[in-house]
Amino acid sequence: MSIQPLLETMNILQEAHEALLELAKDKTPVLVSNNIDQLNIIVNRENKWVRAIADANQERIQIIGSYLISRGYNPNPKITVSDLIKVIFKAEEKQALIEAQHKLLDTIETLKKTNTINQQLIEQSLAFIDYSLDLVIGAPDDDMVYRNPNQTKSGNRLGLFDRRG
Repeated sequence: MSIQPLLETMNILQEAHEALLELAKDKTPVLVSNNIDQLNIIVNRENKWVRAIADANQERIQIIGSYLISRGYNPNPKITVSDLIKVIFKAEEKQALIEAQHKLLDTIETLKKTNTINQQLIEQSLAFIDYSLDLVIGAPDDDMVYRNPNQTKSGNRLGLFDRRG
């Protein structure tokens, strides 16, 4: 069995992650401009690509299992591409798989960095909204917190029974 089906699946994963990266890059100015409608469109597109990635990942697991069976190994769904590279003996197949893996990992790393920036923008936006609400409504006072009406503010009040005697 050839690793060509695995390379094709890795290519699908690469394309899907590149599409997610482009959407993440498009999301940054949308978050800055606070365009909720455009953000919803981007999130819907992202969800479609995430489902496509999940499907391709399942296919990758099946292909790796089939390849291992064809080579006389026991299939294991937890075997990664890195693990598979160790059991491939043909140099050109090994090199092609290594290149596909590195390309995918680089794209995923860039995607993570871009998503971290977007997450920080969202957190800043939420902090600003919270601050704005505090200005409009007023910050919560400590007097609003429930206290037992029988307890004095000093907290030194003795209980019903004096245990010292």
